[in-house]
Amino acid sequence: MEIETIKFEVEENGIGYLIFNRPEKANAISFQMVEDLHSLFDSLMTNLDCRVLIMRAEGKVFNAGQDLSDGTILKSKKKPDHLKKYYYLDVPEVVKSFMYYQWRIADIIVKMRKISQPIIAVVQGAAMGAGFSIAMAADIRIAGKNAKFNAGYINIGLTGADMGSSYFLPRLIGLSRASELLYTGRFLNAEEALKTGFVLKVVEEEYLLNSAMELAREMLKKSPLGLRMTKQALNLSLNSPSLETMIQLENRGQVLSGSSKDVFEAFNAYMEKREPKFPLS
Repeated sequence: MEIETIKFEVEENGIGYLIFNRPEKANAISFQMVEDLHSLFDSLMTNLDCRVLIMRAEGKVFNAGQDLSDGTILKSKKKPDHLKKYYYLDVPEVVKSFMYYQWRIADIIVKMRKISQPIIAVVQGAAMGAGFSIAMAADIRIAGKNAKFNAGYINIGLTGADMGSSYFLPRLIGLSRASELLYTGRFLNAEEALKTGFVLKVVEEEYLLNSAMELAREMLKKSPLGLRMTKQALNLSLNSPSLETMIQLENRGQVLSGSSKDVFEAFNAYMEKREPKFPLS
């Protein structure tokens, strides 16, 4: 799959690659990219061939956040046909239009968590604003030594709480550190990101993709259903009201995964000290 602003491909082993493909714009999120990402994540909801998703970017920057040049449409008296579905320029409708777009871009984060594939974000250069939020919504982040992250939205007159940042960041690095980053919009560099646990590891840029692929291959050794249900359990645990609730959910997951044919292959491979061979779907 290759859309206008992103690329997507799946290897035979089940590793998928989502690639931001606007390097000339530092991979900033345009209106079109929002729609392209929705199309991809909608398709991944039912794509069993893709078992693990690696998210990366072309060029030197992971994602510079919202493409502010697209915002000039609000000041224009002319309404381009290809943007009519996003913005209506009559003054009474501006707030409604902005709200629609805000819902649309924020729903990308929801879909990232809903898909069953674990997401590994490979971050080189800056992940700013919306790009910061997208990196946070991934399951695991691997950063290059020049990576940096910030809540850029607070620096342009908006709030520091956008696209799930106020939800994910305190859970990732604690409330005090998260508050300081969201209030100030300062950059979190790779070294500090590693120290605070925001990223899993920091590697030289030339090893970023290989590091993510190595981790993805480890995940592929696990049963497909077991991997999907683990992500579901982790998602639900973030808002679980009690230990008992999560125990019941985990019990369900173990019974369902233990009833699949994959469990026999996993068990036999473990006992025989070999790699398991699971079907792609």
